[in-house]
Amino acid sequence: MRPTQLDFYFDFISPYAYFAWQKLEPLCEEYQLELRPHPVVFGKLLDHWGQLGPAEVPPKKEAVGRYCLRYAAINGLEYNPPKYHPYNPLPSLRLALKEVSGDQQLSVIDAIFNAGWAHGEDLGEAQHLIEILQRAGIDTKGLDELITQQSVKDVLIKETSNAIEQGVFGVPTIIIGDQLFWGNDQFDHIKLLLEGKDPLDGQKHKLLQSRPRMIDRKKIRDQK
Repeated sequence: MRPTQLDFYFDFISPYAYFAWQKLEPLCEEYQLELRPHPVVFGKLLDHWGQLGPAEVPPKKEAVGRYCLRYAAINGLEYNPPKYHPYNPLPSLRLALKEVSGDQQLSVIDAIFNAGWAHGEDLGEAQHLIEILQRAGIDTKGLDELITQQSVKDVLIKETSNAIEQGVFGVPTIIIGDQLFWGNDQFDHIKLLLEGKDPLDGQKHKLLQSRPRMIDRKKIRDQK
């Protein structure tokens, strides 16, 4: 059966999520997919799976910066990261919830991504985020108060928990059917899946994944 929807898990704090977002709406239009965005807290994913973020590993932070400049140049995208990074992503993520932005959700997400990653604006302060949305012609009446309510905070917590249950470990993540794609470089693979040409050998994948571990990193550390 042909897929009918695409679930996009993201945090505005990720440049990779910004890059992926630029391709999503055209992809969904081409393949007649319902785009379902899911704001999630990247830091909570890292905590759950026991990972460090790129900004917490200095050489990785440098490598990510170089990659992003190259990727943007190659793909003709504006790239000017947020004024502060990392920053508190919670206000932006709450604004991007369907329960908050309603029918404006895609426009809200687009405005925040572009303000932060194309124009270097601050994405960590709620009032400035409201100004960003207003400049984009989005109705912001009551949104500043709405994102402070516990019920809205709980929705974001639930979105993040649901993502973890789906096996989401990083952003951006795209899920189509039972297939999970991680990163902004997966679109060629996604198109193969959507066109019924996926070369993945499921049986071989299961066989390779079942190979036993020989040793864990902790045991190597202990062998001194």
